Amino acid sequence: MKNLIKIIKIILLTVLNTSCTRDEIFNSEYYQCSFVPIDSSSANPQYDKYQNLLNRITSSGVPGIQMSIYTPTEGMWLGAAGKADLKSNIQLEPCNITRVGSIVKTFTATTILLLQEEGKLNLNDRITNYLSSYDIRDIENADQVTIKQLLQHSSGIYNYILNSNFQLASFNDLIKEWGPDDLLEYARGENHYFSPGTDVRYSNTNYILLGMIISNIENKPFYKVFEDKIFSPLSLNSTQFAAENTVPDGIIRGYIDLYSKLNLINTTYYSGWDYYTADGGLISNVYDLNTFTNALFNGQIISQPSLNQMLDFSYPNNPNDDFFSISYGLGTFKIETEWGDAYQHSGDAIGYYASTVYFPNDDITICWAVNANYGKIDDLISSKYAMEDIFRTVLE
Repeated sequence: MKNLIKIIKIILLTVLNTSCTRDEIFNSEYYQCSFVPIDSSSANPQYDKYQNLLNRITSSGVPGIQMSIYTPTEGMWLGAAGKADLKSNIQLEPCNITRVGSIVKTFTATTILLLQEEGKLNLNDRITNYLSSYDIRDIENADQVTIKQLLQHSSGIYNYILNSNFQLASFNDLIKEWGPDDLLEYARGENHYFSPGTDVRYSNTNYILLGMIISNIENKPFYKVFEDKIFSPLSLNSTQFAAENTVPDGIIRGYIDLYSKLNLINTTYYSGWDYYTADGGLISNVYDLNTFTNALFNGQIISQPSLNQMLDFSYPNNPNDDFFSISYGLGTFKIETEWGDAYQHSGDAIGYYASTVYFPNDDITICWAVNANYGKIDDLISSKYAMEDIFRTVLE
C-alpha cells in the first residue's frame, strides 16, 4: 500500500494546488460524543506512561491521536492528545469518531465466516455461485476464484485503486462518491497478477466483491448485515458505515502532510471512493475497535473452527526491511515483532489512519487512530519505527 500512498501524494499535489478545501469553524458541541464509554483509564497504573506516549507523538507534528489499550490485568485504557479540529481549536477526545479505512476488511471477513457458520456459503465455493456473470465480467480470474482466495488476497485479481485512469478520475473530482460498479470498471480488462491460490497481493477489488456476495446472500446492503451481526451484538455504539451518512456530524477533521513539511491541509471531504464498498468506509473510534478486536480473537464473535480458518496464515511476505514480516490470514495479517507475533490490520483514508493490533500471547489489544497521513506524518504513526515505539511502551 506504500506505493499507493506515493501515487496519491503526487496526484494530490496537482489537484489541491488548483482546488479549494473546506475548513469550517465548529463549536465544541459539534464534537461532543453521542456515547462516552466506561473505562478504567484514570485508575490505570500505566496512565502517565501511555499519555506521555501520545503527547510525544503530537509534539512531533501529528495533529491528533486517540488510543485504546486493553490488558487482562488493567482493563481498558483510553487516551487522546492533540486536536480534533485545528481550525476550530477543538481538543481530541478518545470517544470522537474518525475514519478507519481498510480495517473494515476484518469486519467483512468476520461476516463471511458467520454466514458460513449459518450454512449460507462455504469458503471453498467459487464466487460465481453468488455473483452473476455480469457482475464479474472482464475481471480476470473472477470466474475461477473462491471466497477464501478473495479473503486472503490470493485471488490474483487486479487492484482497481492502482489503475492510473481511476486515480486521474478520482482526483479530478475529489468529493465524488463512487459506487461498487463504478470502481469495478477500473478492474475490468486488466491483467491478473497470478493464477488463483499461487501467491498473494493486496487488492481492494477482492473486498468489493465480498461485500456484493454478502448483500446478495442476505438480500440487504452488506453494511446492514454488519449492523445486525457485529455492531449491535457488541454494542459498538460509535461505529457506523459511511454509506448511511458519508460525513457525519462530529467526525474529526482529516489532514494530509502534502509537501512533507508538516503544513497540514484539511481533506475531510476527500474520501468518497470507499463510502459504499466493503474495502473501506468504516467510521468508528478506538474504543469500539478495541472491543471488536478483543472479542474477535477471544472467540466471542465467531466459533473456534472459524477463528482457526481466519488465523491460518500463509504466504509469509517481507517485501523490504522497512516493515515487519507479514503473513496473510483471512481479513487479518500476522506480523512478526520483537514482542512476539501479532494480528494486525490498518486502514487509510485521505487524511486519516488507524491500526488494530492484538498480541495473542499476552491477550493485549492496542488500537490507535490519527486524523492525518502522508508525508512526514506516516513516519510518525504507521512506520515500523513508530509501531515499535508504541509496542515498547505498552509491552515492556
